[in-house]
Amino acid sequence: MDTHATRRLNGQDYKTLSLAALGGALEFYDFIIFVFFAAVIGELFFPPDIPEWLRQVQTFAIFAAGYLARPLGGIIMAHFGDKVGRKKMFSLSILLMALPTLAMGALPTYASIGIAAPLLMLLMRVLQGAAIGGEVPGAWVFVAEHVPEKRIGFACGTLTAGLTAGILLGSLVATVLNTTLSPAAMRDHGWRIPFFLGGVFGLLAMYLRRWLHETPVFQQMQQRKALAEKMPLQTIFASHKRGIVISMLLTWLLSACIVVVILMAPTLMQKQHGIPAALSLQANSFATIMLLLGCVIAGWLVDRFGAARSLMVGSILLAIGSWNFFHQLSSTPEMLFVWYGLAGLSVGVVGVVPLVMVRAFPAAVRFTGISFSYNVAYAIFGGLTPISVTLMMSLTPMAPAWYVLALAIIGFMVGIWLWRDSRQQYAQLDMSLHSS
Repeated sequence: MDTHATRRLNGQDYKTLSLAALGGALEFYDFIIFVFFAAVIGELFFPPDIPEWLRQVQTFAIFAAGYLARPLGGIIMAHFGDKVGRKKMFSLSILLMALPTLAMGALPTYASIGIAAPLLMLLMRVLQGAAIGGEVPGAWVFVAEHVPEKRIGFACGTLTAGLTAGILLGSLVATVLNTTLSPAAMRDHGWRIPFFLGGVFGLLAMYLRRWLHETPVFQQMQQRKALAEKMPLQTIFASHKRGIVISMLLTWLLSACIVVVILMAPTLMQKQHGIPAALSLQANSFATIMLLLGCVIAGWLVDRFGAARSLMVGSILLAIGSWNFFHQLSSTPEMLFVWYGLAGLSVGVVGVVPLVMVRAFPAAVRFTGISFSYNVAYAIFGGLTPISVTLMMSLTPMAPAWYVLALAIIGFMVGIWLWRDSRQQYAQLDMSLHSS
């Protein structure tokens, strides 16, 4: 048995995982901090005489532009990640996030430069989207290729928890600033603080990543001259369509869980059930903490019981936890923290997703395969999910629960697919052993 594949994580592994998770959390913070200050940005970067609804649409269109830029940035960075090295792209992604974030905090407003203000904000947002498109797949690949084979699930689950922590950090920074600064101070200078913080933290994380090493897997491919000869994107379309389909379906599951249960739920609680904003945000923070714990647990379980079983059981728990949360809101709101915390914990099934993606593609085209599947699917489903759920709510107030339930069923079916594949592989191995 390969002792490297089964050994425990050592100090270098934990160092790599910690730096990757820290950088990922700060980069996710930089990417989503815009949405927490969308209202004041809309006031300052668009003409004062336009209708409020138009101001909101234009502001969130700038936010959405970051999602649309993810596939292109991710595919380009992944191409070079498969050709010239994981570490170079891993460091470049955080630099490309930190610089636009700093620039956003320093941008002049509409009152100073007119229409150029929202256009510059849009450009910075596109650059952010390109950076995050390379960061998430790059982080999963980088960590998975460093740690032992039997510890990839835990490592990727922990890294996913770290990425999600960026959302919690953004929420906490927004809460602190809005409670310590007056509305006038927020419009004057307060909104710039989180962008400056994000940019400085990003540069610090990039500096810390200097101590990381290229992945052993990539170094071995270089030595054996086994790097992809054709364009990696061409190779995955020609030979790995199954991996693309599985990865895109699981990205849909991941995006639906995060968007509906974590990002949309506070607004739904306030509008549908009259829960105070402060209480809903506190519950949301608790649910996000439970999500972080759930990702780590899911990663730990997948190393011990396999991706198929972990995904099937996790999907069932997701269906139960999310349905119970949305159903109990109207009947037992006093149990909000309990139901929301359990729902957040069940969303931790997304910690299984990166391991499945890593194993869906061979090392030579792994970065490109994950990046294309993840970013294209996230751009589509991450954008369509809020619209779909909102339209469904005209038919039933339980629309968010039905939507997550449908995705939990898809996750369960993918788990069955993976289980059948593993059974076939074992059967073929058994036949080959008997024939020899």
